[in-house]
Amino acid sequence: MKKDFNFVTSKNNLIRGTIFYNNNPEKLPCVFIIHGFKGFKDWGYVPFFSQELADNGFFVVTFNFSHNGIGDNMFEFTELDKFANNTISLEVSELDELIEFYNSGGFGFDGKKNSIGLIGHSRGGAIALIQIKESIENHNNSNIKALALWGTIATFERYTEHQVEYWRKQGYLEVINTRTNQVMRLNKVLLEDFELNKERFNLLNCISEINIPILIVHGEQDLTVQLNEAYQLYNASNKDLTELVVIPSAGHTFNIVHPYEGSNPQFEQVKARTIDFLIKHLSKN
Repeated sequence: MKKDFNFVTSKNNLIRGTIFYNNNPEKLPCVFIIHGFKGFKDWGYVPFFSQELADNGFFVVTFNFSHNGIGDNMFEFTELDKFANNTISLEVSELDELIEFYNSGGFGFDGKKNSIGLIGHSRGGAIALIQIKESIENHNNSNIKALALWGTIATFERYTEHQVEYWRKQGYLEVINTRTNQVMRLNKVLLEDFELNKERFNLLNCISEINIPILIVHGEQDLTVQLNEAYQLYNASNKDLTELVVIPSAGHTFNIVHPYEGSNPQFEQVKARTIDFLIKHLSKN
């Protein structure tokens, strides 16, 4: 079963999402899938993998962050003004509110009794790391029991000094969406958010303080997020609880494209390792 939902955050921002489940959602462990930079909930493999997770006994939540640039048209970036004003802090708060929405009965049942797993791709994995670390500190959302990091960044410092200087002076930085050829602005608010929260957004510190099972999956040929970042995350983590899987001959999206053209041997490995991990760690307590 697949159902769309809308959720309005405390900042009055709209999150559009979709849930997947086969039956008795109140009895199922829950999995949130968190998209990355220039990602969205209907990109490529996401709906198909979400249904596969549902077929394996999970209640699955996919969603678009309110400022990811996707609006009423679920497949095109039409809200470039919001994209330009997105921040790391905003995404962390929205993930936290959405998990609380699930836990407090937003989908028609009490979610607190069910285990939760998070799957974050690229920057989405970084957002999950911060959210989980802060949940531990604040003693909330304690039913998060597992985290899968796909192609996840180890640092938000991804721009040269020249780019940062230009960004600060000009008030914005432009990036190209290679799929759509759109020029997409990042306003200075993103840079300022990071500079004000460097310690909070230290991802290696975050992963070092998380004591739940973590699966790190990374493509051997990832040119967007280099493989050494996966090793940095792994080396900073609690290795008794963390597993690193390197997928040979795989890029940043594990050789999946959008629009979706079907799976491949690399992505089949990613799915199998992730589903086994979630089944192992999200079984009913």
